[in-house]
Amino acid sequence: MDSKRRDVLKAGGGASVLALAVAAGLVKPGKALAQEWNKAAFDTKNVADAVKALGGSGSTPSSAIEITAPDIAENGAVVPVAVESKLAKTQAIAILIEKNPNTLSAEFDIPAGTDPFVSTRVKMAETSNIYALVLADGKYFHAVKEIKVTIGGCGG
Repeated sequence: MDSKRRDVLKAGGGASVLALAVAAGLVKPGKALAQEWNKAAFDTKNVADAVKALGGSGSTPSSAIEITAPDIAENGAVVPVAVESKLAKTQAIAILIEKNPNTLSAEFDIPAGTDPFVSTRVKMAETSNIYALVLADGKYFHAVKEIKVTIGGCGG
């Protein structure tokens, strides 16, 4: 099979599946194309402002939140971070990096009935505290871990 035909079949297959999902009512057209995001929260410059932009007035430290990340990141451009919440009724998990140019790095909504666990990779400009901010039962909780960065990720 020649490569152009293969590319057309790949593209057509994905479009067909999306069209079927829309027709079946599984995916709403607006939801498939764009998702709302909190621009103000992603523009914050410190942890307190990020918590406020996400809708909280503050947060409480909690040992029920576990951050899995390296103690030393050899490359700040790709730092693996996982967060697990053992708090009942977890609604959202956010990852904040204290010394980054923009504090909020990631925000995840946790649908009811799913495991409150997220895993991603973040950029870190320098050695910094990383905060796992969890919204559970309408209240904000956090855990903190320091990650040392040997090569900067955000600064170039």
